[in-house]
Amino acid sequence: MASPAPPLKDAVGGLDRDPFVALLAKLIGETQRLQNDPPEHVPREDLVAQHVLDALLPVSTDTGGGPLLVRKVSYTEGRSNVIVEYPGTVPGRVVSFVGMHMDVVPANPNEWDFDPFSLTFDSDDKEKLRGRGTTDCLGHVALVTQLMRRLGEVKPALKHSVIAVFIANEENSSVTGIGVDGLVKDGLLDKLKTGPLFWIDTADKQPCIGTGGMIPWHLKATGKLFHSGLAHKAINSMELNMDALKEIQTRFYNDFPAHEKEKLYKFATPSTIKPTKWSYPGGGLNQIPGECTVSGDIRLTPFYSTSFVVKKLQEYVDDINDNLEKLPTRGPVSKYVLPDENLRGRLEITFDGDIMNGVACNLESQGFKALCKATEEIVGHVEPYSITGSLPLIRELQDEGFDVQTAGYGLLKTYHAKNEYCLFSDMAQGFQVFVSIISQLEAVV
Repeated sequence: MASPAPPLKDAVGGLDRDPFVALLAKLIGETQRLQNDPPEHVPREDLVAQHVLDALLPVSTDTGGGPLLVRKVSYTEGRSNVIVEYPGTVPGRVVSFVGMHMDVVPANPNEWDFDPFSLTFDSDDKEKLRGRGTTDCLGHVALVTQLMRRLGEVKPALKHSVIAVFIANEENSSVTGIGVDGLVKDGLLDKLKTGPLFWIDTADKQPCIGTGGMIPWHLKATGKLFHSGLAHKAINSMELNMDALKEIQTRFYNDFPAHEKEKLYKFATPSTIKPTKWSYPGGGLNQIPGECTVSGDIRLTPFYSTSFVVKKLQEYVDDINDNLEKLPTRGPVSKYVLPDENLRGRLEITFDGDIMNGVACNLESQGFKALCKATEEIVGHVEPYSITGSLPLIRELQDEGFDVQTAGYGLLKTYHAKNEYCLFSDMAQGFQVFVSIISQLEAVV
């Protein structure tokens, strides 16, 4: 009689440092050409995709060396996605790891303490892996590649198919249809809907169960330019903008207060609207400006609709324009209407096209429960959290019927930051969490 197969965690083992670091070094070495900020920086994710293929093809059906099904999908030259499947034995049973993106945000070497475009270590500390993309998200690319390679080497008998999707174009929304959005549109990820989808692009080793929507806005005020010594003959666009924005913020917080579900999801903040940038055409200190623009964003918890908020803000501005006489002014001669000249100040609000919706993960999902149990088992504690920071693409996946859960094993404090790094021990725990998730799902009858 054949002896029973060992538990998956024993068969697969832990994250092998040497091949992980060797692969990560190759990926970080490409980052100068992976920066995503067009038109100045257009990434070539093919460079990373090729390293992933080089690691996995030896245990794939393409070479006859293993069971992995490996597919490269490109929608534009030089920018690929990679789908890797370890086939299970039961149709419809799937667990997937998605979101490991192969582009990075830009880095200025002059502002870093070390070279952002090569993998380095902190003196004798081999625990800290330094370089652009170590946390976001090439560290995860290397991590999941090692998981899939190990499955291909060990060939455990699994009921579930384990699928990894490495994607292009996560860091910029000005170009669409070439990353996970293209894969979904073409139906290439449809089979992932029958099991939990783990989006591996957050940080700090805990389940991220909620993210915020984001609405970029620009409020332009038009008044009347005039000499500052004759303020009674001017409409001060800066004052108009400040007073109008205060009124808009007051109405926003009345209409979109803290939602009762934010406590359940442990959001650090409720929805917010705030200015982050001023601009005006220029002029002397003795000129009252005739126009200016204040810009900012709304961070919206996922329990409110971004489209409804946009509609409400337009209503606020329209109402303020119609009732400028009621808007509080500043001082005895500050005014936003000049009846003798038949002049009125004017407000105009516009919104950028890259509005994002937040997401609230399904807390009753089998995938969420498996992630929490695995995190407690491996990390030692589980503390799900939510932030009104925004992750692109995942709400769209949820709306398409995917059971999206999110996690990550980099460091939030180095996310998009100068001197980015991750810790090998965190990535090693992430590897064990993934194996635990697969094992738990396998145990479900």
